[in-house]
Formats: sequence, structure tokens, C-alpha cells
Amino acid sequence: MIKSILIFNNHGKPRLIRFYQYFAEDMQQQIIRETFHLVSKRDDNVCNFLEGGSLIGGSDHKLIYRHYATLYFVFCVDSSESELGILDLIQVFVETLDKCFENVCELDLIFHMDKVHYILQEVVMGGMVLETNMNDIVAQVELQTRMEKSEGGLSAAPARAVSAVKNMNLPEIPRNINIGDINIKVPSLSPF
Repeated sequence: MIKSILIFNNHGKPRLIRFYQYFAEDMQQQIIRETFHLVSKRDDNVCNFLEGGSLIGGSDHKLIYRHYATLYFVFCVDSSESELGILDLIQVFVETLDKCFENVCELDLIFHMDKVHYILQEVVMGGMVLETNMNDIVAQVELQTRMEKSEGGLSAAPARAVSAVKNMNLPEIPRNINIGDINIKVPSLSPF
């Protein structure tokens, strides 16, 4: 099972953090620091997996990572996961990001955090791998984007609600509302 997914830059700044096991916030920060120190000090020509740090589970857990340009993609998994399978999953995740953002970079992870989290949720949920087919993931992301555009996005929801109320064709403003045994008197309101 995947215990956590961490993405940080070459300076150790976290760009995406997802823990699938509860840790207090201060413990999460220590795990991020320890993981960065373990991974960043390794040579580029050594293998991409190593024993987990002492904070996240020690020898029972593995850190599997890839270093692309300025970003480290690190998956912490338990001993039941295949190292090569997780390396392939990281590759699928990065290629999907690349396809969705057209040449993904660190700034895409910063300014489109919601989309990155959505892509990650299409790949992994609750520490379990859901989907590894990049085309299916991209299709779901495009569908989500189309739905958001057709709805005007979440930011347009309050304006749509106000306009819907304004466009209600009520012959007059109701003064009394009766619902069963409940009688509500509506105060005088100025017209829109």
C-alpha cells in the first residue's frame, strides 16, 4: 500500500503532499525533511529506491522516487508493493501531468494545485492504485474540465444564484409563508 506521496523541488520545498496514513502536522514536516535529505543526497546513477526513513516506518517501508528536472517525485510504500511497479506508476503520473499541462513544470504544480490533486486522485486513492492507463486518466481530466467550464466554474456559483433569484418571476413578494403548521411573516424587502 502507498503510505504517502511527496513532491518537492531541489531545495526541499514541498509542492504536493499526500499522506494516506495519519501523522500529526509536525511529524509530517519531519518526514518531509528526512525524506528530502535521504533522497537528495543520492547520486543520479544509483537505484531509485531505498529503505524508508526512521520516522515513516523504517525497514518495513521503502522510498521509491524519480528526479525530473527540478522536482523529486517520492512514493513511500510498504513492503507489499513492487518497486518497479511504483516506478512505472510515477512515470505514468508524470507523463499524465505533462500531457495535461503541455510540458509540466514546477509552476504548474503551484498555480494549478487543484488540477494536480484531481489527477493524483484519478491515479491513487486511499493509498491504492486506481488507474494506470494514461489515456483514461487524461480523458477523465478533460471531462472534469469541460464540466467546470459548462458550469462556469465554482467561482461563478454565487453570481449564478443571485441572478437566478433576480430572474424569478414572482407576481409579488410573498408576505406570509405557510408550511404546514408553520407560519412565517416576511419583513418588507426592497425590490431588486
